[in-house]
Amino acid sequence: MKPSLQVRFSQHLALTPQLQQSIRLLQLSTLELHQEVEQMLEQNPFLEVEEDAPTPFDAPVERATATERQADDAWEGSGSEVAADPEPVAVDAAEFGTTEREDWENGTEREDFDGIRETPGKAGNNDSDEFDPMERSSAGVSLQDHLRDQLRGMRLSDEDRGAVMVLIESLDEDGYLADPLEEIAQRLAGDEDDIAVEELLDRLRCALKWLHNLEPLGVGARDLSECLTLQLRAGPRCEAQMIAILICKYHLELLARRDGKKLMAATGADEELLKAAQALIVRCEPKPGRPFTKAEANIIVPDVIVQKAGRGWRVVLNPDVMPKLRINDLYAQAIKQQRGARTESGAGLSSRLQEARWFMKNILQRFDTIQRVSQAIVERQKAFFSHGAIAMKPLVLREIADELGLHESTISRVTTAKYMSTPYGTFELKYFFGSSLNTEAGGNASSTAVRALIKQLVSAEDAKKPLSDSQLSSMLEEQGIQVARRTVAKYREALKIAPANLRRTMM
Repeated sequence: MKPSLQVRFSQHLALTPQLQQSIRLLQLSTLELHQEVEQMLEQNPFLEVEEDAPTPFDAPVERATATERQADDAWEGSGSEVAADPEPVAVDAAEFGTTEREDWENGTEREDFDGIRETPGKAGNNDSDEFDPMERSSAGVSLQDHLRDQLRGMRLSDEDRGAVMVLIESLDEDGYLADPLEEIAQRLAGDEDDIAVEELLDRLRCALKWLHNLEPLGVGARDLSECLTLQLRAGPRCEAQMIAILICKYHLELLARRDGKKLMAATGADEELLKAAQALIVRCEPKPGRPFTKAEANIIVPDVIVQKAGRGWRVVLNPDVMPKLRINDLYAQAIKQQRGARTESGAGLSSRLQEARWFMKNILQRFDTIQRVSQAIVERQKAFFSHGAIAMKPLVLREIADELGLHESTISRVTTAKYMSTPYGTFELKYFFGSSLNTEAGGNASSTAVRALIKQLVSAEDAKKPLSDSQLSSMLEEQGIQVARRTVAKYREALKIAPANLRRTMM
């Protein structure tokens, strides 16, 4: 064959490093973004934090764009070198009017767990003014530290103290003993004989009794039954207490099923006594370590805040999540003075300066995109901000993408792990998107609105005759919303609402 040359035209998409970085920053959560910023600050000497950056974000897009254009023009005008460094670019947010928001959570109620309320606090009464001060002061103290502090005040031998310390280290975050005593003893004994293992096991059993006497009550339990029993035994002695202990030891399954008749037959208690025993159990804390878990880990910081603006709503960026960055003037001036010296080190530093500017530009673009998408969502879901979730409209990613001229994948990245503060709580941006369900009138209802309606119907039901999934489906159909029973069950589970047989009161 004769060698020949051929010319072919083809098109392909190339992702520049800057575009790759922009996409990556867009999909990061707030926490991940701050970690990325910290890493960049360590690696790039041209970036620094501007502590006092009072620039309000009343017109974030215009100001940011103008600043970016100055930086780009200065860079491009100098060819491979850096022109006069522009004004320090600060990534900041708007000074917005603060509004009182009592509820920063989405309001999903916690369901019962085996007949015991899942509410914080040792006594299960979190609304009481007599809330245990020990739990208030333990916010920054771990469960293990709290138990060690109590252990220091106990007169124990070194061997017993060490055994209790071993058990304290074996507790999980709920306050339960994570491993059986036999396994703990075997690990401690190592290669020693069975006699040594048995001696260790006896000492651990004794240490467990010491641990059970520490606060919070129920700590060191090996299962839910033992945890509740330990708390009940510490209360005043009465007949209801004996019945409650009997139920927790042997009949928790009947209590979870709300089977009052079988409970009365098994315990010999009448209806009134059984109600008193159930009340004692409900006041117990099924997870003694709960007050010591780090609440900060569950706090959601919103990326955007929705504010009332006249007859409508506007979206502002949360200044608390906005990194305040700028170019280091001293280093940038040093690079500018080396404009004529084309050295390898100078080229490398110029590259790092460009990298810093691109990083700041991509962060600005990230928050600009988040604000644009959030504002578009607010415009589509105006009824939600006036009437709540029950007024939510059907919305899909494609609608926002078409409106803003972006790709659906970009909208998906923006709405994942980004949160919006609203008058009804703080929600992930994905919360405002929901599939469409048919109505008898020929219109559409949002699946989010249907879930809110199901929750409303369940909250208003008769506790003695809770609504089944079929009944909920029929009630929705009476209101013109066609939802199958299986769909109702799926929505109910998503709302963490127990089935009808578990919602029924025993009496």
